Amino acid sequence: MFKKGKMILKNRKKYSLKLAFYLLIIYGVFALTYYSAIKNNQNINNENFVKFILKGGNISNLNDMKLSTIVGKTMNYIFKIDFSSPTSILKFGGLDGAENKKLQYNDDYSDLEKLKEISTYIEDPYPSDSNNPIIYLYNSHQLENYSNNSLEIYGITPNVLMTTYLFKEKLNNNGISTIAETANMTELLSINGWDHSYSYKASRLLLLEKINKYNSLKYFIDIHRDSVSKEVSTAKIGDKDYARILFVIGLEHSGYEKNLTLATNINNLINKYYPNLSRGIYKKEGSGVDGIYNQDVSSGCMLIEVGSKDNNINEVMNTTSALTDIFSKYIKGER
Repeated sequence: MFKKGKMILKNRKKYSLKLAFYLLIIYGVFALTYYSAIKNNQNINNENFVKFILKGGNISNLNDMKLSTIVGKTMNYIFKIDFSSPTSILKFGGLDGAENKKLQYNDDYSDLEKLKEISTYIEDPYPSDSNNPIIYLYNSHQLENYSNNSLEIYGITPNVLMTTYLFKEKLNNNGISTIAETANMTELLSINGWDHSYSYKASRLLLLEKINKYNSLKYFIDIHRDSVSKEVSTAKIGDKDYARILFVIGLEHSGYEKNLTLATNINNLINKYYPNLSRGIYKKEGSGVDGIYNQDVSSGCMLIEVGSKDNNINEVMNTTSALTDIFSKYIKGER
């Protein structure tokens, strides 16, 4: 009797493993077919994605419309298998306990070729010019990317260029005349035979060009993203998640106190209206750092880290809305 029960248990386990195996094959065929269809659709790219969200598109709908999501929800409902969680598949087949690997990010600017495999230059989908802009937005490190979780199937990798374009559009829509840099920084480095260490020299050329072209410019914002953990880079304010920001001030030039005063005033407004959104002001000097960040060019220069590598585009969007509100208040005289 004991042997018979043991045999039944063994057969059930074999059946479960076979069923899980066949389900994985079916799921794989569906997912690969859909993935190929998506990849062949030239209308889906980073630029059109920016257009989509600027027009008020709901990013979560993209994930809900994926065939892989529909199949996954069906499998979860019938067999309690969550394809987004490998451990549930293993448990279904009685093989739980296997080790999972985390996605690794590469934002090492010392190897631009590897970085370009992950993140690419994104054109501004709505390039605009202005006779009297007040704010100039740019990115010394254009390829710093965010999490592309649920967007990778579309070939979309959000990076700081998206942050810049979103911020620019929101500022302009709020009556703050703003322009964004459209030059490809990686190409600029390559043309001049410069490596990554010349990034701030390259952006300085563009910065000086804009200052000479537009006498109306008062604020020059270099947008980056940090590499800290998501626990550090994310804040919940009300019912929304935000990518936290950090001001970086270089102390290795004689006029840094004016840049520090500007950052302090804006940071105070952020703390007033969006508590915990800011991580504060980081003062940098010494060996191994730039120490200036082109902030010697104008007292209106600042460097802002928006979120980190693990933040998603929704969190970044919420932060650009908050920053638009804050800069609007500051420019209108609130302190």
